[in-house]
Amino acid sequence: MGDIAMEAIKLRKSYNPEDFEERIYHMWKNAGYFSPRAGDGNFVIVIPPPNVTGDLHMGHGLNCALQDILIRYWRMQGRETLWVPGTDHAGIATHNVVERRLKERGVERVDLDREEFIKETWKVKDEHHRIIKKQLESIGVSCDWERERFTMDEGYSRAVREAFVNLWERDLLYRGEYLVNWCTSCGTALSDDEVEHEEEEGRLWEIFYAFSDGESLIEQDGIEIRGISVQTTRPETMFGDVAVAVNPNDRRYGGLIGRKVQIPIIGRQIPIIADSYVDVEFGSGALKITPAHDMNDFEIGKRHDLERIRVIDELGNMNEAAPEFVQGHPVAEARRLTTRRLEKEGALVDSKEYRHQVGHCYRCYTVVEPFLSNQWFVKMAPLAKKALESWKRGEMVFFPRKWENTYRHWLENIRDWCISRQIWWGHRIPAWLCKKCGELLVLRTDPSSCPKCGCMDLERDEDVLDTWFSSWLWPFSVFDWPLESDDLQHFFPTTSLVTAYDIIFFWVARMIMASLEFTGKVPFREIYITGLFRDKQGRKMSKSLGNGIDPLEVVAVYGADAMKFTLAYISAQGEDILMDMDTNRIGSRFANKIWNAARFVLMNLEGRSFVNLEKVEMNTVDRWIVHRFNNAVGLVEEAMVTYRFDDMAHAVYEYFWNDYCDWYVECAKLGLYKGSREEKNRTVTLLVYMLEESLKLLHPFLPFITEEIWGKLPDRKEALIVTEYPKTNTTREDEDAEKAFNILKDIVSSIRTLRSEFSISSSTIAKVRIDASREVLGAMEEFRDVAAMLSCSDDLAVSQNGESLDGSVAVVGSGFTAHVFICDLIDVNAAISRFRVSLDKTKKLIVMKKNKLLDKNFVSKAPADVVDKERLKLVWMQDTERRSVEYLEALEGKKRVR
Repeated sequence: MGDIAMEAIKLRKSYNPEDFEERIYHMWKNAGYFSPRAGDGNFVIVIPPPNVTGDLHMGHGLNCALQDILIRYWRMQGRETLWVPGTDHAGIATHNVVERRLKERGVERVDLDREEFIKETWKVKDEHHRIIKKQLESIGVSCDWERERFTMDEGYSRAVREAFVNLWERDLLYRGEYLVNWCTSCGTALSDDEVEHEEEEGRLWEIFYAFSDGESLIEQDGIEIRGISVQTTRPETMFGDVAVAVNPNDRRYGGLIGRKVQIPIIGRQIPIIADSYVDVEFGSGALKITPAHDMNDFEIGKRHDLERIRVIDELGNMNEAAPEFVQGHPVAEARRLTTRRLEKEGALVDSKEYRHQVGHCYRCYTVVEPFLSNQWFVKMAPLAKKALESWKRGEMVFFPRKWENTYRHWLENIRDWCISRQIWWGHRIPAWLCKKCGELLVLRTDPSSCPKCGCMDLERDEDVLDTWFSSWLWPFSVFDWPLESDDLQHFFPTTSLVTAYDIIFFWVARMIMASLEFTGKVPFREIYITGLFRDKQGRKMSKSLGNGIDPLEVVAVYGADAMKFTLAYISAQGEDILMDMDTNRIGSRFANKIWNAARFVLMNLEGRSFVNLEKVEMNTVDRWIVHRFNNAVGLVEEAMVTYRFDDMAHAVYEYFWNDYCDWYVECAKLGLYKGSREEKNRTVTLLVYMLEESLKLLHPFLPFITEEIWGKLPDRKEALIVTEYPKTNTTREDEDAEKAFNILKDIVSSIRTLRSEFSISSSTIAKVRIDASREVLGAMEEFRDVAAMLSCSDDLAVSQNGESLDGSVAVVGSGFTAHVFICDLIDVNAAISRFRVSLDKTKKLIVMKKNKLLDKNFVSKAPADVVDKERLKLVWMQDTERRSVEYLEALEGKKRVR
């Protein structure tokens, strides 16, 4: 290669991601680099679809960052890669967004019919979809946008309908009146898994139910019994009571079973029944039974064939079955009115504070009501059995493995899934009721008449399916299942899933169950479970706390590369992630380092000629950097297959920052500034070669900046995104070069540390003499000049004479003693005074630290990692003390510094 023109390879002075990130993304996208290319095997991911009307949060940012690292790495490894993007219609969440939008215009949902509301929802969906797609592009996801899917697009809707009908035909679906979790705000049923339970402060009321005949029961011990007391946290539901239950083994109530008591206030008579569910240790040992408003009572009611009386309506207000004085009142107000009336009538025995679990809607956090209604359910036990057996056979594996216990627990304790929702936005249930003969039709196509009696008067089910019912089909429906498409044959099952642990059952387990049920295959072979985001105080990030971080704000301030690298760097496998906005400086500083290093290399190409790389004679420094690079590649390879993203990020960071920049580039300056023309050409050839290899190594973690720099290098014909990723090579291993270079590093680092502790600036030149062992002497024959440059010395000599040199302070290392002549460069008396003050302070701190570690109370009660940190601090302080003593003795001419 001939001389290189400076103008062709110039980088801006400062790193500014706004200058190129958007431009480069569109270059990649328009060139088709995100689409699959034929390769050696494939690597396929389907994105966990974000809610189409939601905003990206850091959970999305982390998930996308890690998936993008995977897809870019395996793309460069020559795999045929595919990352399918898409969005979820998010039934209840989107429904609520549209309702709020309508209210802002003064319109209530009830003012619109179903078709009008759905039309409004599609408008909102389209608007938000454009925004969220732009957001995903801004953080750099290399998805194949040609294959983008939406959980309510035409093909996907066909898949949802097929799954529903398929389950119905195999008797895995049923419909009936059951007690479900009901959100009075969202106006729909929720599955058990959509209810979040939290312990809250409430009250426990004790209420007396008198015998209905007004008579007393005289027990053998002479105690007069006039009725029975029950305890409850929900006195307002007493108007729906149908029995009082006691445990059949409770001797206190053996003679009462079969008697009748009357409900206070309303006087309705109900029986005392026996059921083993009742806990004899709780309260009075008697339980009011309200099958229409309590899950456990519902089961007891089924066992005893009890009536179900509903006294609370869909809006959470008391209905006409309740007494007039509470009708129309919300539950909380009805509770207050009921307890006041009970107290007035003398039926309220006691009231006390009581902490108990209260269920809330996972979407709006409204308190959930147990509610009696007709719903559709999936029989989950047969599906769960297959999913458990598949896992036991090792057909899928979790990273980290601890989450397999969560997966197993959910499946071993599974309950039937309520899949119907009382909203309008979503996949409408494909079921029709014949108004003439009562036949229930569940069909793949809309019927025109009843196949049984021919009647055309058919009424379609009003409900839609739970959003998760469409989401559980995601891994194969994105490839056009149930059609036998080429994509389904070629890309399914997928390779990996990356998601958070809070939806292992909501989504992960259900996808496995659905995939096995409908395709006979597991949907993915490997499942990486990320941690959740927490602020620096360890609190989960949430809107209510206002401690969330907007990933788009991070991109605006630091750039997409900085955010992505930071997320990988701090993502320890199996751990939650503590961060704030400033944490992203990790990635920002690293990107700046890469930019400045590349700029330095490119600035030094002017007038240079490249040497044929195969003919370049490498010195020990060159062999060392190749060895270190090969080591970093190996660390990435090992960490990639076990999803240790933080280990990968640390490996490339340590290599590029410490090895390439801080040592290799610094060593190269000797050849660049003082070498012959041939040496300068050789040096730039190797600098550029190692920069090229480093950019390949870094690309999956910082794709934008590496692509931008790559494009500035001479003779770049193909984009970095599709170049071959480096592979470990045994011919690059060179332990001898590593050992020799470490000698140079030890000597230079020792001299630099000494200069720093004596506050000698890098611009001050110091004379150095090194007393070396034979091994060190041999290595330093090659390194003398570079050691002098890196140590800021114009006079550095190495020998084996072992003499003590006046005017110097010596530092002892492994196989060497470095004498640095600093006494003429500093105020010796001032230095002695400073080290004495420092030594006194350090000794006091050591005493305090030792006393703390001798405190058995602290050592036994503090977390082990805290104690370990305190011990490390003590070791550091003792080392500081030793150095201060030796510096003082050296300054006073007594001994060397070790």
